[in-house]
Amino acid sequence: MRDMTMRGHHDMGGLAAGEIPREGHDHAWWEKRVDALQVLLSSPRHALLKVDELRRNIEALPPDAYDRMSYYERWIAAITATLLQRGVFTAEELGRRMAEIEARERS
Repeated sequence: MRDMTMRGHHDMGGLAAGEIPREGHDHAWWEKRVDALQVLLSSPRHALLKVDELRRNIEALPPDAYDRMSYYERWIAAITATLLQRGVFTAEELGRRMAEIEARERS
């Protein structure tokens, strides 16, 4: 029988978390892009991402990364992990593209 007291690092249910701000906030441009990317990839037309995959890959983040990352940073990490798992691109292809973008930004 599984010990039901075990919880993942991400599982905050029932724990004291402090005050929750009720007011909304404006999202940064990159957060809006991450959200749009998730909607696009999970659309029936593309079907490259399921909500369960996103959640599983967010929950699989190491505790230190999970705590350090913002909400949308977790999302983009999980989207990336899912696309790597599905073979949409390789880690090498992603690394090369990131290096190209970094070089362009330095110029």
